[in-house]
Amino acid sequence: MEAINDFLSAMLPYTEWAMLLLLIGGGMYLVLQSRFLPYRYFGHAIAITAGKHDKEGAKGDVSHLQALSAAVAATVGLGNISGVAIAIYMGGPGVVFWIWMTALIGMCIKFYSCSLAIMFRGEDSEGKLQGGPMFYITQGIGAKAKPLAIFFCIAGLFGFLGVFTANQFTQTFMNVIKPNENLALLGDFNWKLIIGFSLALITSFVIFGGLRKIAKVASAIVPFMVLLYFVAVLVVMFNNAGQIGPSLKMIITEAFNFKTMAAGGFWGLVIFGVRRAMFSNEAGLGSAPMYHGQSKTDEPIQEGLVAMLGPFIDTIVVCTLTAVVIILSGAYLEAESNGILMTLIAFKKSLYGYGDVLLMIIVSAFALSTLFTYSYYGVKCLSFLTNAKIGKYYNWYFVATIVLAAVASVDLVINLIDLAYALMVIPNMIAVLYLSPKVNAAAKTYFKKLRENGT
Repeated sequence: MEAINDFLSAMLPYTEWAMLLLLIGGGMYLVLQSRFLPYRYFGHAIAITAGKHDKEGAKGDVSHLQALSAAVAATVGLGNISGVAIAIYMGGPGVVFWIWMTALIGMCIKFYSCSLAIMFRGEDSEGKLQGGPMFYITQGIGAKAKPLAIFFCIAGLFGFLGVFTANQFTQTFMNVIKPNENLALLGDFNWKLIIGFSLALITSFVIFGGLRKIAKVASAIVPFMVLLYFVAVLVVMFNNAGQIGPSLKMIITEAFNFKTMAAGGFWGLVIFGVRRAMFSNEAGLGSAPMYHGQSKTDEPIQEGLVAMLGPFIDTIVVCTLTAVVIILSGAYLEAESNGILMTLIAFKKSLYGYGDVLLMIIVSAFALSTLFTYSYYGVKCLSFLTNAKIGKYYNWYFVATIVLAAVASVDLVINLIDLAYALMVIPNMIAVLYLSPKVNAAAKTYFKKLRENGT
């Protein structure tokens, strides 16, 4: 594992600049090209999600809300609790500002990519309707671009594993429950391995049921877990109201710390922010278009607007709440290791000594919903590379890696995901940028129709 980790660490610098250029540079290009259009129709996006513009007989498998819930379930998870802690641990409070900036740009990227997911839907070998980067690459650009789609899918076989979630859930369990101490009477067991097998077993019951079962479970879990987390954070912030302002001020001032710039660490800070924001909301990654491409709609722009809400929910709202709690509690000065420990310290200090137990409950829901939804992405990648029948076997591979991730080091898991994500961004963003004029044309027609109808 150490040798694998060294290899992944050595490869990362070669991919992060391409990722930065395509996500930030390409994203800014889309923002300007759209003339800030997605942001101007934020309220309309909420109305679409609520089902106010649904049409009978539209193609697809799931509703707008179910597609958004499934996509958000894959992103509102440990990336928002543990990912933010890792970012602050590695780059300080200022990194949160760059997470915000990447998320705002990410909203526009998701608008374009998920509009394309409906615009260029295809069918798998079983004749079922499918959407995602591999389809808008091959159908939008043409057969000549198929190597880009294949490259995306191969990277996705690794990027869409639930290894980070399994790893961080295990770390949370070991720190809160302390089974080696509190459950010693049961015997001397490898508890990490037991946790890994338990997670794998629970995940199996849901993921082998297909998209409809995943979407149904996700739409039930996501609203509950976000609300519970939201309430817990509000209690912490209420108890430390005087520290909220200084915490937010620290995020902004540290983002432009001239000492950091002079020391040559400024771009490192930005890259940390971009990496963790992408891990949090997956904008530019190409994962969300796979879910949103299944929505019951024949209007691409509607789905693009719904998808835009994802980065706002999971990064602007949830990540900010996590960051403020970590900073105002002073936990970022106490943690001695990478990962979720920092957030556990923050909650324990701020919620009468029982916050870590509450976080354990929340993390359990977050972890399971993420594991349920992530497997679907990998199945789609393997199905495209082979066929739909073989694609389903990805679930077995996915379940097996949950067990391995439970006993792996956090550094190995982070490096694996960061590298796979960076490799996936490259083909996806190339396609989104190339096809963006088609989305602009469709948006012009859609909003003209909307104005004419007075809605």
